[in-house]
Amino acid sequence: MTKIRIGTRKSKLAMAQSKLVADAIKAHWPDVEIELVPMTTTGDRLPGPLDKMGGKGLFVKELDAALYERRTDLSVHSYKDVPIEVDPNIPILAVGRRDYTEDVLVLPKNGIFDTSKPIGTASVRRALQIKLLYPEIETKHIRGNIFTRLDKLETGEYGALILARAGLMRMGLNDRVHHIFTPDEMIPASCQGVLAVQGRKDFDKKYLKGFHCEESWFLCQVERSFIRTLDGGCSSPCCCHAAREQDMIRLRALYSRDNKTIVTKTALSEPELAIETAIRLAENIAKA
Repeated sequence: MTKIRIGTRKSKLAMAQSKLVADAIKAHWPDVEIELVPMTTTGDRLPGPLDKMGGKGLFVKELDAALYERRTDLSVHSYKDVPIEVDPNIPILAVGRRDYTEDVLVLPKNGIFDTSKPIGTASVRRALQIKLLYPEIETKHIRGNIFTRLDKLETGEYGALILARAGLMRMGLNDRVHHIFTPDEMIPASCQGVLAVQGRKDFDKKYLKGFHCEESWFLCQVERSFIRTLDGGCSSPCCCHAAREQDMIRLRALYSRDNKTIVTKTALSEPELAIETAIRLAENIAKA
């Protein structure tokens, strides 16, 4: 019997997301044995802002090592957390359907938005955009998993939180969503809401055909082309959101050179030119 070991972070969300991949494999290959291998990453252990400690790669370092050492066969990541440059020996083998790319506003259970308290977010990208929407409200850094952040919200440390809609939905917490920000209100992180499966290049991708979404892959490559051009990540707030608009691709992009002010631009492209348009958009926004 074939056995596939899937490396995952230990958080409830990461485990749930890895189970989505495992279930997709089992649905098409019921005789395959699946084992989830949870582990704690450097990013999980460090408490402060990621941009001061090495960026999003801190969430994948241990998972990459497990693939290289053949302790696991696959890793599951939130694609937005995967560094732009991926080791060609352990490539992204599949991505899931794009689910709920938006950011959302979350209030305490009592439904009261206490604007005298800060809005909690771990993202400079979100903080900069929140300042435009709610200029009178302070933002304050927050780290931890979804449940840790919600606990801090309930204790009164924050008046609201900005979180990714996809994570809340996957945890069955859709009732905590107070407001869904449209991409015109708040441009989400590139590849937000998309799960990525990474593995050694010799892994048989037939097991992932039931999970992989080609449309999602295409839109993510458009977004990542923008980020790659700017060499962006946690230390340089920038993002690009690509979406179908009839038979065209609408790009919405954001860039901050100083972590204080932002430049946003949009573009409309034919699908076959979308990556080229994303690169040109990045070059233009860097000059603005």
